[in-house]
Amino acid sequence: MSSVALITGAASGIGAAVARRLSAGGARCVLVDVDGAGVERVAKEIGGVWLAADVSDEEASHRAVALAEQTHGRLDLVHLNAGISSGVDLAAFDLARYRKTLGVNVDGVVFGVTAAVPLLKRSGGGAIVVTASLAGLVGFDGDPIYTMTKHAVVGLVRALAVPLSKENIRIGAVCPGFTDTPLVAGTREVFVNAGFPLLSADDVAAAVESAFYAEEPGTLLVVQPGRQPVPYRYAGVPGPAGHQRPPAT
Repeated sequence: MSSVALITGAASGIGAAVARRLSAGGARCVLVDVDGAGVERVAKEIGGVWLAADVSDEEASHRAVALAEQTHGRLDLVHLNAGISSGVDLAAFDLARYRKTLGVNVDGVVFGVTAAVPLLKRSGGGAIVVTASLAGLVGFDGDPIYTMTKHAVVGLVRALAVPLSKENIRIGAVCPGFTDTPLVAGTREVFVNAGFPLLSADDVAAAVESAFYAEEPGTLLVVQPGRQPVPYRYAGVPGPAGHQRPPAT
């Protein structure tokens, strides 16, 4: 039986590349994006179904999961990819833009996980991969609010890894460097002129597919130009003297 995959932010960039890659491998895809015309175009190209919706709205995730169940009766793979840069200047703070960034980058992941898990469980298990960023692992000062949101979703993935694994659901994240997608279109020329290599969306899509099948719960795959994706390893933190770990709560 072919897998059923739900992909957010699927109208372009990494999401569209993942949709094409999974579809080529036989997966049946359910695509979601706020760009209705774009997501319809990609869905028709790969023979998938689509939903024009904003992932910062909780109902959008439930509608997307319902579409997967109504169309295919199950769900196996979820790629929570939708994301935006913030453009928020802390010296001239824009509250609406700040809330929008958190809504897409953080709420969209939380809503996606909570909506998808019940159907994944009914389908016998599966995998969730979140598109994070190197900015979720390091302090990228070019966009502090975006960096904060990516640290947040990395933390969520790490915290959910063991509990979800007990339900036969793997969760992980890809953490790509700068990627040639619409998200960096405004600064692409700067990278080109500096001779700085950019990842392609296809590079990241390949890592996403690998992350779906990572054996270790909570795997964070670092993706950089010219390198194979590699799991990121955090250094351990000191605990209380004489104790290895806190008690179960």
